[in-house]
Amino acid sequence: MNYRAYIFALFFRILLIVSVILVLVYTIYNHYSGYSVLATLAILYLFINTYTFVKRRFVAMDDFFEAVKYRDFSRWFPEDRGPKDIRFLYTGFNEINRTIKEINSQNQAQFVYLQKILEMVDIGIIAYNLESGDVLWSNDSFGDILDIPSFKNVRFVENRKPELFNTIFETYHREPNSISIALQNESIKILISDTVFQVGEDAFKLIVIQDIDTTLNKNESESWKKLLSVMTHEIMNSIAPISSLADTLQRNVQMAIETPEASHLELEDLNSGIKTIKNRSEGLLKFAKTYRSLSKVTNLNLQRTKVSELFNNIQLLMQPSIQAKNIGILFNITSPKLELDIDTHLIEQVLINLILNAVDACKHIANAEIKVVAVQNPNRDIVLKVFDNGSGIPQDILENIFVPFFTSKATGSGIGLSLCKQIMLLHKGRIIVKSVEGEGSVFSLVF
Repeated sequence: MNYRAYIFALFFRILLIVSVILVLVYTIYNHYSGYSVLATLAILYLFINTYTFVKRRFVAMDDFFEAVKYRDFSRWFPEDRGPKDIRFLYTGFNEINRTIKEINSQNQAQFVYLQKILEMVDIGIIAYNLESGDVLWSNDSFGDILDIPSFKNVRFVENRKPELFNTIFETYHREPNSISIALQNESIKILISDTVFQVGEDAFKLIVIQDIDTTLNKNESESWKKLLSVMTHEIMNSIAPISSLADTLQRNVQMAIETPEASHLELEDLNSGIKTIKNRSEGLLKFAKTYRSLSKVTNLNLQRTKVSELFNNIQLLMQPSIQAKNIGILFNITSPKLELDIDTHLIEQVLINLILNAVDACKHIANAEIKVVAVQNPNRDIVLKVFDNGSGIPQDILENIFVPFFTSKATGSGIGLSLCKQIMLLHKGRIIVKSVEGEGSVFSLVF
């Protein structure tokens, strides 16, 4: 803003005051009483005028700061009246009010957007003052999940449901944790996490909960549908030819019984048909046993095991037969001190399955090689990796290789990798696969 006119006017008044004071001194010194009175009056007028001139600007600033104090940004200062410097001051005040109103409007809009979004999600969220218990913000999903009405202070929950209060509000869940809570008519499982944050001198706690029963039930239902679809397909593939062949054999036998002289029943054909039914029935029985093996692994016998000992056992078991197929196999451990809490027999089975899959992938590969490596990541995870330079896995089937009974092999059961994944999940670990068709694959067991 340009205050040169204001500074010039103020300087001019001060100069006049100084000049008139000098005149007053001169008249008093020369005993000009009449002029002294006039000079005195002039000095009073100039003082009053200067005071009014300066005060008018401070009054305007006081009005503006008073409005700011009470967050009243609706006041409008006239920009077309008064001295030029006052108009500049009013223009600045109006610009500040306009900017703050725009910021408040944007913040209000963002708050409304955020509020609507949080109201739409099915995750319960609440933030409250740790000392007073006053609720800063809460969405409807929080009350719906816990089956409690809206409340302004968390002490309301403490008075009505003390056990729920201790579980949700008093217990700290720094990491997402799955817990079961008892409501009036049922027990539900929720995922809960919380954090504490500071705003000025007040500490607040933010709690996030999610009803995972519905999600688990939905995922379980989808898994059953997928499993039943696969099982139905496999069973129908076995039952349909068995039924058709049995019907044909039954008609031939019936015809031979009713008209033996016209029938030409060949015992060899009958034996062949019965043999086919037997083989297909055995295949169906094998399928049922395979499914049972998938669902049987539920408990672990954990033991502290050195990775070096685990690798030695696998090497003694697998190396001779693999090298007999002209496939090289190498075991490597970055540190001989690596140890795992595992069910040794189950993890050995996982490694054997992965190595046998690697052998199948390397059947028609020159200079085929398999590497089994143990490393420890910077985050302290121990990873067992099985590398091969075989044919790789096509991208279109890569995402299905862990689905039960899915297989791309003519003689495969589709159970090996599914069983491997289940065993790793029981160990609270993961199995990861990376594969490039024509270059090879790597399966990683992360503990």
